[in-house]
Amino acid sequence: MKQLYLASGSPRRRELLTQIGVSFSVISADIDETPLPEECPSAYVERLARGKAEAGHGTVVSDADFCVLGADTAVVLDGKILGKPVDEADACAMLMLLSGREHEVLTAIAVRDGERCESLVVRSLVRFRNIDRDEAAAYWASGEPRDKAGGYGIQGLGAVFVAGLNGSYSAVVGLPLCETCELLGHFGIPCWQTLNAR
Repeated sequence: MKQLYLASGSPRRRELLTQIGVSFSVISADIDETPLPEECPSAYVERLARGKAEAGHGTVVSDADFCVLGADTAVVLDGKILGKPVDEADACAMLMLLSGREHEVLTAIAVRDGERCESLVVRSLVRFRNIDRDEAAAYWASGEPRDKAGGYGIQGLGAVFVAGLNGSYSAVVGLPLCETCELLGHFGIPCWQTLNAR
C-alpha cells in the first residue's frame, strides 16, 4: 500500500485525517505564502496546497511508493483574504469585520505522487452573529485566535460566534473530509474502510 505523508504542521489536520482512519506521517513543507499580484483567493489557496504537496514530496527520501497531501485554508470577506492575526488589535479588527455577516472559507487540498498532482478547492459559507469589542478582546485573551486564519477557530471557543454554516464543517476546520477521502482514493489510499482490517 502507498504511504501517505501530510505536509502540514496543523494539529487540526492531523486529527481530521486520523478521524477517517488514514495512516500517515507528518512532514514539513515550508513555502512562500505571499499572494501573487491580482491573484484571486481560490487560485491562491489551490496554489499553496499544490506547493506544499510538491515541497513535501521533495523532502521524502523513500524507495517505497508514496504520495503527499498538502492543504491550505483562507477566510475571505468581500474578496479579501483575512490571514492569521498579528496582534490583539488585528484579531479584534477581523472579528469586527466578520461580525453579523457571512464570509467564505476556502480550503484547497492537493495530492502529489511521482507522476501527478491532483487538487481541488472547497467553498463554505459561514455566518457570524453580532460580536461586540469586549467579547472580541476576551476571545483574543483565550489564546485561541493566534494561529487561526480569520482570527477564529470553529472547532473551539469560536464556535459560539457561528450562527450558520453552508458547506463543509471539516473544510472550515482545515481539511474537507469527504473530498479528501475521494482524492486519496484516486491515488490508491483507503480511508475508514481499512479500520476493521487492522
